[in-house]
Amino acid sequence: MADNLPSTSPRLPLAGIRIADFSWFGAGPIATKLLADHGAEVIRFESQTHLDGLRIAQPVPDAKVGNLNCSGYYNNFNSSKLSLFLNLSKPPSREVIWRLVKVSDVVVENFSPRVMEGWGLSYEEARKVRPDIIWVDQPMQGLRGPHKYYAGFGATITPLGGMAYLMGFPGRPPLGTGTNYTDYVINPGHLAISVLGALRYRRRTGQGQHIEMSQFESSVSILETAILEHTANGRIPERLGNRLPYAAPHGLYRCRGEERVVTYLSERGPAPEPKAERWVAIAVFTDAEWRGLGAALGDPAWARDERFATLAGRKAHEDELDRHLEGWTRQRPAEEALFTLQAHGVAAGVVQDAEDTLRHDPQLRARGYYVRLNHPEAGQTAYDGPPFQMSRTPGSLRRHAPLLGEHTEYVCKELLGYTDDEVAQLIVDGVLE
Repeated sequence: MADNLPSTSPRLPLAGIRIADFSWFGAGPIATKLLADHGAEVIRFESQTHLDGLRIAQPVPDAKVGNLNCSGYYNNFNSSKLSLFLNLSKPPSREVIWRLVKVSDVVVENFSPRVMEGWGLSYEEARKVRPDIIWVDQPMQGLRGPHKYYAGFGATITPLGGMAYLMGFPGRPPLGTGTNYTDYVINPGHLAISVLGALRYRRRTGQGQHIEMSQFESSVSILETAILEHTANGRIPERLGNRLPYAAPHGLYRCRGEERVVTYLSERGPAPEPKAERWVAIAVFTDAEWRGLGAALGDPAWARDERFATLAGRKAHEDELDRHLEGWTRQRPAEEALFTLQAHGVAAGVVQDAEDTLRHDPQLRARGYYVRLNHPEAGQTAYDGPPFQMSRTPGSLRRHAPLLGEHTEYVCKELLGYTDDEVAQLIVDGVLE
């Protein structure tokens, strides 16, 4: 256990901040992982009676199926944290919780309100033991109203909030986002920023805060112009595929399928397998970028057509424009198209699969985005590193994700002040699992 205990560093901006993390699955744990990677001591509450579903989620190494410590999802979302294993069905567990709240700066939870009410945990009660506590509730649809007890995930919020309706191609059914985008990006980002704002406010005023962050409202906020289109103009936005109303060309274009060009390869790792299907994303927003595109393509006659000279003209003849452009990309490997376009000031990117991003993407490699950690049961695995880098206080994956209950004894004795005999009794009583 000693190898996976917290370490302090004056370079980490959140050093000295302790977070009691009652969240589970994705939207909460990803946010608290960001804070843990930047110095906060995050203590994940876990219980056999309310086990985090990601503990049993794939991917898991074949030889480790059924091992609650080997889920790739769980371990990726919970690096840099500690684990406290507590049975909340036992009444004495409440004292452990309130002792933890008393020594914490922040409490985060993302259950249905029914769960926290059943446990008797709330901001009002927490203030009695820690007046300046920052308490974050992240329910699906808020703490009030007829839908307050509705539970759900990103797969629920995406269609409920209207995002799924906008994803897809004209004249076809909605496709959705393909993954629980709200769980992985929107809600974790908003939660982390809200905690940072509350910590700054408390530093200035000495006062805590109660943050109620409805995951539904947080997610809907990204639809800005689509909502305005309906509320202000009375029109229902429709699916546009890969196009945008203010850019042309803007889309994905098929390239020649073959092995990546040598200049794109990592010097480490095995050579990639040839791919029969390759695509490149291209986006042109201004007339200057349009001229750059023409130069990249060798100034073909069709690019000089007056119909394409303005954005309005390019939008009016977008199908024809896309056919011309794909005629050029089909003759080239995706990486060759990428380098040629970027050299002429045109925004372009290869459509990548998991192998591309993990092993061959030069930008991610240069930034050291993927981090390999040795986990005592899952072995060495690549994990997502911090999605941003700060020059003076860079975050990092400070330790592998905790084994289930790995730090229970440390938390109870070192942080909560329980004696050896008291801990032993809590174990006998089934409070500590």
